[in-house]
Amino acid sequence: MRKSFYILLIAAAASLFSACSHDVVYSRFMPIPSDKWDADSVLRFDYAITDAATDYRMIVYVRHSERYPYQNMWLFVGDGQRQDTIEFYLADDRGQWLGDQHHGWIEMPVLLEEEKHFPDTGAYSLRIQHGMRDSLLRGITDIGVEIIRNGKK
Repeated sequence: MRKSFYILLIAAAASLFSACSHDVVYSRFMPIPSDKWDADSVLRFDYAITDAATDYRMIVYVRHSERYPYQNMWLFVGDGQRQDTIEFYLADDRGQWLGDQHHGWIEMPVLLEEEKHFPDTGAYSLRIQHGMRDSLLRGITDIGVEIIRNGKK
């Protein structure tokens, strides 16, 4: 069961990376000061939607170092209308990091929504806060959000 979950997770990550760059309507990373994310720190990503006839794929990226002490992570993600709590894994059962490893950090894409429909064009925002028990969550270097156009319906 767990092995199939990881295979599905890797397949989903691969499909995320195969998206064409011209379909990316928003992409931003926010650095976490001193690689310690405070539980009270809410990251706000402001973006504009110019086409309400299209569905979008929304991805949250977590960049972390090997200093991150846990296998998983909980995030509180809200858009002003609703708030979701999501859990995902950064490491497998053997402690091997999932995601793309770069020079000193690991980047993990987390699919937030596959077919997000915005009711109208205009300004939107997404707020992200960690939901871990640590008041200072060490090892997190950046949090990013990417919004990709899925195509006309």
